[in-house]
Amino acid sequence: MRSYTRYISKMVAGNGLLYPILGFASCVAFIYMSFGNLWLVYHEEPELPFVTRNGTQFMLDGRPFYINGWNSYWLMDHSVEEDRKPRVSAMLEAGAKMGLTVCRTWAFNDGGYNALQVSPGRFDERVFKALDYVIAEARQHGIRLLLSLVNNLKPYGGKTQYVKWAWEEGVGLSSSNDSFFFDPTIKRYFKNYVKTLLTRKNTITGIEYRNDPSIFGWELMNEPRCMSDPSGDTLQDWIEEMSAFVKSIDKNHLLTVGLEGFYGPKNPKRLTVNPEDWASTFGSDFVRNSKVPDIDFASVHIYPDHWIQGRTFEEKLTFVSKWMLSHIEDGHYELGKPVFFTEYGFSNLNNDFQHSQRDQFYKTILHIIYKSAKRKRAGAGALVWQFFVQGMEDFNDDFGIVPWEISSTYRSFIEQSCRLAKIQGTLLQNQNFRELCLQSQ
Repeated sequence: MRSYTRYISKMVAGNGLLYPILGFASCVAFIYMSFGNLWLVYHEEPELPFVTRNGTQFMLDGRPFYINGWNSYWLMDHSVEEDRKPRVSAMLEAGAKMGLTVCRTWAFNDGGYNALQVSPGRFDERVFKALDYVIAEARQHGIRLLLSLVNNLKPYGGKTQYVKWAWEEGVGLSSSNDSFFFDPTIKRYFKNYVKTLLTRKNTITGIEYRNDPSIFGWELMNEPRCMSDPSGDTLQDWIEEMSAFVKSIDKNHLLTVGLEGFYGPKNPKRLTVNPEDWASTFGSDFVRNSKVPDIDFASVHIYPDHWIQGRTFEEKLTFVSKWMLSHIEDGHYELGKPVFFTEYGFSNLNNDFQHSQRDQFYKTILHIIYKSAKRKRAGAGALVWQFFVQGMEDFNDDFGIVPWEISSTYRSFIEQSCRLAKIQGTLLQNQNFRELCLQSQ
């Protein structure tokens, strides 16, 4: 562009009539230098393939795809405000440098501060643009996003907010939070939200969300529970209806429920694998819920500190191994689908907490995923809860970490990324990543 401007200048020196051309060229040059790089970044990229599945395996570009990744639920929230926005890019860049490939984050904020959905069917374009930015940035860093559509819990609105909206409008059938799953008005609210989200055209990339392969997949709800119906029928009906609705709009992306993985009251494993008796009373059932035809993969969480009380660290690790192997077995023999451990965390509030225990907990999970991948079983990957960058203490809980602040933890995740890349045959494709793996040996 600069050489073209010099060429125009020489012509102008010989012919004053060309001054308007110089002005035009300078204007074009200014626009290009100001905005051209942004356009090139988001529009001149090779086509990305969608992640698909073949039986119990995730597939990417004709190869099995095993996932080492993380949770950063806060990405959209931070993208709304300019002073916090750089943390989003920093987190995605850091994940990419560790060889991580999938990040799970919230694609919802219902009511309250910086709400995406301010009220039923009413959206804040400023917040939607923040989500556009998250998706575009993830694409830039080679990270795919697992986007959750609503919360079972109260933070960021959740099903409580939907029920409140219907109740305040005088159309709700019940003030119970579980009416989210059966009230026709609330289900209509949610379907409208889902349709708006999936058909959203990204203002940065120009790609509708449903057509964007940088989105790994959708999660119907974070940790769904319907305790008013422990038989599980109410939640099962909701999963069947909503999964079919999502697929009627978007057939490109994978879909999961968002389960914690508890076995229901009719499953014999409730007695031998569930953490305690209470786990079968939440109206969910891992196998039954995950068998729904429009659900592409099963999701499971791992929180031994919250689930089993009065156990030693060694007993917790034994539970983790049994929990994971049981669900991988279900995926292989019962479901014929991948099993994705979309949250796992170890609390620092334990009385005897040590970083070495957390490292051992992580390594146990990562090793089971590695062994499953090596044997081509259903264990498709795991996402740690949760990663931050520096200066985010207010958003932390008893599980969050800044991974590079603890060298042993950082090294464990890099080693897992390298092991999985080697199994997939993708280690040689990325020079920087290959060098990283050589350094970690």
